[in-house]
Amino acid sequence: MGHGGDVIAELTVDHQEVEDFFKDIQGLPSGDPRRKHYADKLTIELVRHSVAEEEYLYPAVREHLPDGDAIADKELEDHAAAERIMKDLEGCRADDPRFDGLVDKLMTEIREHVADEEGSLFPRLRGACSADTLAELGDKVRSAKKTAPTRPHPSAPDKPPANKLLAPGVGLVDRLRDAMSGRGKDS
Repeated sequence: MGHGGDVIAELTVDHQEVEDFFKDIQGLPSGDPRRKHYADKLTIELVRHSVAEEEYLYPAVREHLPDGDAIADKELEDHAAAERIMKDLEGCRADDPRFDGLVDKLMTEIREHVADEEGSLFPRLRGACSADTLAELGDKVRSAKKTAPTRPHPSAPDKPPANKLLAPGVGLVDRLRDAMSGRGKDS
């Protein structure tokens, strides 16, 4: 969380971190409780990343790309699908019969989303925005990730201004819950 660079560099490093969590999960046997630990850490990072994209990246896409509304709407649909999977996963232990299937489904969703962003959206945005605009967006995304929720909230607003107003408060509650439960912490 918070790597530096413009918005594209920031989000691309996030994507790699998510892929690393996928590999951590896949490297453990089915039912291993450490899979749940990594799934929780994965969810924390995915939710922070998604909230930051929804607050700053997608509004910029709408503003700077001629077909930005359609692109942003599709990306938000991807986020909603992933968030529903994460919500289901949140209620599962690693030995739950649904756990592995949900992780596999989440990996598929996220990998397709990342491939689309990195292969199409990011290059188009880089071509449409100045370096200063992309750098400013990177700063805003980093700031948003610091206060973003850490748990999936599928019914929360995903478009400004409501998402920008509610996310910090929800994020505070999520971080308090995480601190009390130890969720996402390394042992």
